[in-house]
Amino acid sequence: MYVQFQITMETSSHNDFKPYNAATRAAHSQHKGMMTFFWGHKTEILFPGWPGNDSGMYALALIFVFALAVLVEWLSYCNPVKPGTNSVTAGLVKTAIYTLRSGLAYMVMLAVMSFNGGVFLVAVAGHAVGYVIFRSRAFKKSCGSSGPGSDRRAGTQTNLPSTKC
Repeated sequence: MYVQFQITMETSSHNDFKPYNAATRAAHSQHKGMMTFFWGHKTEILFPGWPGNDSGMYALALIFVFALAVLVEWLSYCNPVKPGTNSVTAGLVKTAIYTLRSGLAYMVMLAVMSFNGGVFLVAVAGHAVGYVIFRSRAFKKSCGSSGPGSDRRAGTQTNLPSTKC
């Protein structure tokens, strides 16, 4: 089952305004696009004809979406700019990473908009795994913090988990 969307633009003026009634609704119900989740490997994700009807390619597409979501979380975490770096260079590097992260996040969003349940689940799982690996304290050694949300190096107290280690 494929999800198809069709957007039609009708030009109208205030003089030929037609109320939205049962006849208008019946005329617009010809569209076959659905906006509900479905299950199955026969879908299109991101590119026309991909992954097609092959189960193996569908599994590869799910792995790809999962990896994209993990990569988005990693790019949200990483800070390659070292202290003392030229401010212009630091700004350009941060802008490039932000741009890349935004583009990849939009790709994950577009994949989810295929309305395939499997794609939705792996996108959410990819973001969750990326968060656990890169941002949570689950896999990190203690940085010597005195409690949750503290950062002794900076001497500040926050409600957010530290992303520095």
